[in-house]
Formats: sequence, C-alpha cells, structure tokens
Amino acid sequence: MIKIATAECFTHGKIGRELHAIAQGYTGNFGRDYIENPESYGNFNYNELSVTCSLFIPTIEAVKSVLQIEGIKCYNETEDKEVSKIMAEAVKKITCCDIAIGTTAGIGRGGISVVTNDCTIITTSDVTSDLRENNSEELFQRQENGIEKCIKIVLFLLNDDFDSIKSMNNV
Repeated sequence: MIKIATAECFTHGKIGRELHAIAQGYTGNFGRDYIENPESYGNFNYNELSVTCSLFIPTIEAVKSVLQIEGIKCYNETEDKEVSKIMAEAVKKITCCDIAIGTTAGIGRGGISVVTNDCTIITTSDVTSDLRENNSEELFQRQENGIEKCIKIVLFLLNDDFDSIKSMNNV
C-alpha cells in the first residue's frame, strides 16, 4: 500500500480528495472531477493507494500548529515553491507517508511539491494570479489548474513515467 498525505493551501485539500476518489474507484458526483480515466496513465493498481490525510492549511497559524513549523508563509512565486516543499516534507514526517504533497500560492503561479523518499518534484500551476486582488475567477482558475497538474504528476509518478513529468511546463 502506498500512502499519500497532503498539506494544501491554494488547492484547498482537493488534491487529496481527488486521489482518494481514484484510490476508491469513485466516479461521477463523488470524485474524478479532474482526471476521468487514471488507468490511461499506466498499469498502476490504484487500489494500492491510500490517502492518509488531506489537510487544508491556509494560514500561518495552521502551518505552526498543524505542521509544527514556524511561520513560513510567503507571497511570491519563488518562495511559494520552497514553502510548498517545506509543507510537503512536514506532512511526510508527521504521517510517515510514502508520497507527500504541499501547495501554497500568493502572487504568481504558486508552488506545488511532490516529495517521496527518492525524489522531489517542484512545479507551479500554469495560471498566474494575485491573492491580494479580489479576482475570484482568476484565483479559481489557478486552483483548478494546480489541482489537475499535481494529480497528473502523481499519476505519472505512480506509473514510473518520469519523461512525462519532465515534459510538463515549469517542472
């Protein structure tokens, strides 16, 4: 069994929810909003996947109290990538999972990290937005893109398809 845990900010815990739906074989209204056919990514048996936890960590206080790391939230893309990695490493340590995911975003495309014992994959969404602006549609598009991109990375990772990961934008 491969255990996954997430510590998500701008993706609101939806990556964990979607991976859980894939692992449980849910379709329709209860899952697979982003990837309709995960089997098309390879031969991995998704029943061997377990989501240990999917955390929505939107504040510095949550980072401190839940992830047990001091205030590291930031709001530019370069730092978001580093913070997403720190968040993924923290949730990996707390849960002893095999794959950990961290996401955070302020100004820019945000940061998305997928951390295993053997590799760390750091990327961004493909949509730029600014948390300080009251543009919910733009923020929503960044979130949707980040969720889908991260799930694809995890599916490629589970199926040992590193070439497809490397071919993605800004990985």
